[in-house]
Amino acid sequence: MNQRDKDLVCLRPEIPSAKVSEDMSRDEQFQNKTLRPVAKLQNDLLIEVFKNYIKKHKNAFHAFSIEKKLMFVENAIQKDIKFRNSLKGIIIGQFSIEEYLVYVENSSALNKRMMNIVKERMFGNIQLLENEMAY
Repeated sequence: MNQRDKDLVCLRPEIPSAKVSEDMSRDEQFQNKTLRPVAKLQNDLLIEVFKNYIKKHKNAFHAFSIEKKLMFVENAIQKDIKFRNSLKGIIIGQFSIEEYLVYVENSSALNKRMMNIVKERMFGNIQLLENEMAY
């Protein structure tokens, strides 16, 4: 493992609930060992990226009910391909070379897991996506 890879892995937060065991599928192991820690590390950036997405869509998000806000988040992540690719880049850019090589073997299934994790993070941070009127 080169220095870049070691540094990237050291930056990641530990997630005690993200267990990895031999009886898990390889995809589930990758999700818990790599995707969840990277998403947690990138959480603040993901929130800012989503806030910018909201601005670019005329701030309509802020007038929505909570249910519509959750639908907006889900639609943005699932249906806006450019935005989805940007989110994937934010996560994939934090992979080690070894992790990237595992990722490309089954990228389609891992992308689904990745986007579900990002979606759940945004759902959990929905209040942080609100307009900050203090300025």
